[in-house]
Amino acid sequence: MNKTKPFSIPKQLVWEAYKQVRSNKGSAGIDEETFVKFDKNLKSNLYKIWNRMSSGSYFPPAVKGVSIPKKSGGERILGIPTISDRIAQTVVKLVLEPIIEPIFHEDSYGYRPMKSAHGAIEVTRKRCWKYPWIVEFDIKGMFDNIDHVLMMKALRKHCKVKWMLLYIKRWLNASLLYNGKLIPRCKGIPQGGVISPLLANLFLHYAFDKWCERELSKLLFCRYADDGVIHCWSKIQAEYILDKLKLRFEECRLEIHPTKSQAVYCKHGRRKEKYRTVTFTFLGYTFGPRCAQNHHGERYVNFSPAISRDAIRAINQKMRKWKLSFRSHSSLEQIALDINSAIRGWYQYYGKFYKSALRRIWLNLNDLLCRWAMRKYKKLKRHKVRAIRFLAKIANDKSNLFFHWKLGYVPTVG
Repeated sequence: MNKTKPFSIPKQLVWEAYKQVRSNKGSAGIDEETFVKFDKNLKSNLYKIWNRMSSGSYFPPAVKGVSIPKKSGGERILGIPTISDRIAQTVVKLVLEPIIEPIFHEDSYGYRPMKSAHGAIEVTRKRCWKYPWIVEFDIKGMFDNIDHVLMMKALRKHCKVKWMLLYIKRWLNASLLYNGKLIPRCKGIPQGGVISPLLANLFLHYAFDKWCERELSKLLFCRYADDGVIHCWSKIQAEYILDKLKLRFEECRLEIHPTKSQAVYCKHGRRKEKYRTVTFTFLGYTFGPRCAQNHHGERYVNFSPAISRDAIRAINQKMRKWKLSFRSHSSLEQIALDINSAIRGWYQYYGKFYKSALRRIWLNLNDLLCRWAMRKYKKLKRHKVRAIRFLAKIANDKSNLFFHWKLGYVPTVG
């Protein structure tokens, strides 16, 4: 039966794509179809995807636009494809990723197998000790402004499979449904699509990575998606590179963010020069001069990363939205069950470097738990010290109840 189809796409590939999409979960697209509904007619739904992709008649539906807040303020539009479309995109990704992944630069860390944000932060931390200056940059609305012609040109350089080129072009042109309006797309790729991060990396491989290799061959850089840093030897060199970088992205129909792109002096104890800008934020961490202690117990000023103020603010806002003080009907065990996964996730990401900077978050969380106790128990009402002692006794008996208690941040008086 495969021989009658213009494109040879194995059915097993569609099944593997479904399993990946199913494990990632995710919400419904514009058709409001959930996994519960999709799975009721699973065999038929997967056959439709395979049949249409194999025959060249698969056309992606519009992408559902959802507004989500940014940590630094403002909002971004996240594009949510339907479940069927996510499976179709994953089919292409499973074939395309092994083709183009080997060409990517070793200092490109975003959305790649065996690469992580922690890896990017670690390599940047070490290089800041060597290079006194960096240029930090952030591409303004990168996913929304990628040029389709340049994108397809980069793709055709490495991909010769006709059906993948066909469907990727259709995904690039798929409309966005936002606030009840169907918005046609003539540039950009939906942030939230399965194939989008891979395409964005390919675009920036030529727009930035290869350009750095060619124009800045003696310097090092690190890029995570649309955020990155370039290490420099002097202020003059950093400012020169920043100007060149603006022109380069303009050539590629992109724009670097005017307030998030700058030259920064990596100041530490041995660097005595005085400059106005000595901190920068990269992947939720703020790099800057910080007190440290060596193995001899001697204190000195190091240049290192710690959780950023924006990240702390976002976490505190998240905790306030839990409205713990209004959950007087819940037990402490139930609350711990509901929030421990979030606490653990914050620690695993932001506690990788300079763990002590998280202290304010854990103290704030204990304060919220204290308010819960004061509201739940009449004997603790308006008696904060009693509430703290009540929680401290529980923490002494059940130190593993909350994840941050296991770290030693138990409620204390004073």
